[in-house]
Amino acid sequence: MNTAERPDCLIVTGMPGAGKSTVTRLITEQLPRSARLDGDFISRLVVGGRVGALGEPAEEAARQVELCNRNLCALANNFADAGFTPVIDWVIPDRAQLDFFVSLLPARRVLFVVLAPGSEVCRYRNTIRNPRERFDFDGYDALDAAMRRELGDVGWWFDTAALSPEETVEHIVREAGMEAAAGSSRRIAADSEGCDT
Repeated sequence: MNTAERPDCLIVTGMPGAGKSTVTRLITEQLPRSARLDGDFISRLVVGGRVGALGEPAEEAARQVELCNRNLCALANNFADAGFTPVIDWVIPDRAQLDFFVSLLPARRVLFVVLAPGSEVCRYRNTIRNPRERFDFDGYDALDAAMRRELGDVGWWFDTAALSPEETVEHIVREAGMEAAAGSSRRIAADSEGCDT
């Protein structure tokens, strides 16, 4: 990853339970100047009148998701302008939302990593989380299919099912600059023979 005078912006996405929070925290701890931007935290800044991403009314939920996206990008630009690498942790379910992010980060090289350990792994990881961090969600298969359909040709799809968070981070820090540009596509199956690709 480029941490020189114009830092890249790294977006790490995936389904609930994919490991985004742990991985982005560990990435930012490894980079010399970095900021972790947690979409869940930013969305919860709205207190009165808050509607979650899947809540009702749907129009208000979409408006608040867009507000969160704008705030994440504004923060990313501010941190990058100050010489910090912004690392965004957020579910980006479709191409329109990714394109929106890229349009709001015009001076940055956007690196896009999809943690893709599979629906079953995500379900399991979500069940073993601290109850306060658990996400009530039953649409794993539909979300996985939609993300692959919408985003399967962009960024770096990284199957992390067989990797520890530390191993995942090692790959991302070492390879994201080459593999995860938002305009390219690469898939990695992280199995015992492919971990050093």
